[in-house]
Amino acid sequence: MTALLEHLRSRSTGGRKLLVPYLVGGGPDRASFPAALVAVEAQADAVEVGLPFSDPLMDGPVIAAAAERALRGGTGPLDAVALVGESPRAATPRLAMTYYNPIHRLGEEAFCDRCVAAGIAGLIVPDLPLEESDTLRSAAAARGLAWVPLVAPTSSPDRVARLVATATGFVYAVSTLGVTGTRESLSDRAARVAAACKAATDVPVLVGIGVSDEDQARAAVGVADGVVIGSAVVVRLDEGGPAAAAAFLEGIRAALDNPAPG
Repeated sequence: MTALLEHLRSRSTGGRKLLVPYLVGGGPDRASFPAALVAVEAQADAVEVGLPFSDPLMDGPVIAAAAERALRGGTGPLDAVALVGESPRAATPRLAMTYYNPIHRLGEEAFCDRCVAAGIAGLIVPDLPLEESDTLRSAAAARGLAWVPLVAPTSSPDRVARLVATATGFVYAVSTLGVTGTRESLSDRAARVAAACKAATDVPVLVGIGVSDEDQARAAVGVADGVVIGSAVVVRLDEGGPAAAAAFLEGIRAALDNPAPG
């Protein structure tokens, strides 16, 4: 069992729902990133740090713009890994969300070594197909890094089973087709994909993409074990800084702890 999975299982004892916020490495700017990371971690069970990349296929306009600003400010993917390592350490596990190109360029084992040195606990690689992930998953496992697969709402039962079987941290249940971003309502596919994943694994299943407010978070955890929230956090970091992001996540945490609105 990886340290991330052990941590999440211990946190979910008694029915607690898990909260994994996302922020861009080097955002809102390089100087304020450590404070942003600390603020976001305050309500989190784990934190996902997106490594800035020039061709973010999964990311919608909010996160893509934040990644571009980070790149323009001199923070590339490996710089973001280093920034995580240089930031004040916390008990909250930190995951790296990255596209495969930076991993391929450095080498899978070398990339995993960098992550371990920076205190990163797991990897999310959204553009790496299951069929091509064996060597990276092996390199990660050899170093204690957790693997977080993404499961699309269009995945067949057989593919769901094969994807969740690789999970050593949690399963990322993608609530809708398309890129990341805030939405007015949670897709009705969210419950279906989360239920399919839950039926196939005892690893925590978290719903992500399109979870933007307290009501959507409550709806998502009606079936799932928790939520991943990205664009809504990044917007608040960009517009109001760490304090605004922390206040937003306090509201989300309260909503997860109190399933009935009010």
